[in-house]
Amino acid sequence: MRLLLTSAGIKNASIHEALVDLLGKPLAEANALCIPTASYAMPGGAGSAWRFISGRSVVSLCEMGWKSLGVLELTALPSLGEDLWLPSVREADVLLAGGGDALYLSHWMRQSGLADLLPSLSETVYVGASAGSMALTAGVGEDVSESYVWKPPTGDDTALGLVGFSIFPHLDHENLPDNSMANAQKWASGIPRPGYAIDDETALKVTDDGVEVVSEGHWRLFTP
Repeated sequence: MRLLLTSAGIKNASIHEALVDLLGKPLAEANALCIPTASYAMPGGAGSAWRFISGRSVVSLCEMGWKSLGVLELTALPSLGEDLWLPSVREADVLLAGGGDALYLSHWMRQSGLADLLPSLSETVYVGASAGSMALTAGVGEDVSESYVWKPPTGDDTALGLVGFSIFPHLDHENLPDNSMANAQKWASGIPRPGYAIDDETALKVTDDGVEVVSEGHWRLFTP
């Protein structure tokens, strides 16, 4: 699977170009499924899910002019036969995972079966924004997980581990004073793996060739 892990979606021409390169075709020719699940574990989550799906969110994903757009609600999948949802996932060119609670999203990716399926989707592009990106990492970091309302059954910060690093999103965001570079450095000191602090103008493009930073903003890689 090819990944584009962002802080806030497709925010500039460089990130847009990276997504087109991963897809191998224009966005207007690509079929997308959006995943709003992460939002429900946050205050006002129902409204956040609607804004994400309808393209009214601060995250720029669903409104990008896709050929088609469907909704993949992970909490519904365990009660359904795979024949009702699996074909839609396999036919999608791109999966769009929005923000919210990364550990809640990781949990429902496992519960739904999507986590086991992701590695086999070699022709699919996964685009995450904030929690949608963090859910695929080895762990979100204890400083981050302790601030979440929803607590995972495991009791720790473990995410899906599809990539071997962690992500600190929304770096130096004007409306998020806790997301300063100083706090990112403190966060990084508590994780036993590489960690990328990225602002909303930055994305991580992950392919078999490795990780490429795509940025018109600022970012930092912390190493243990």
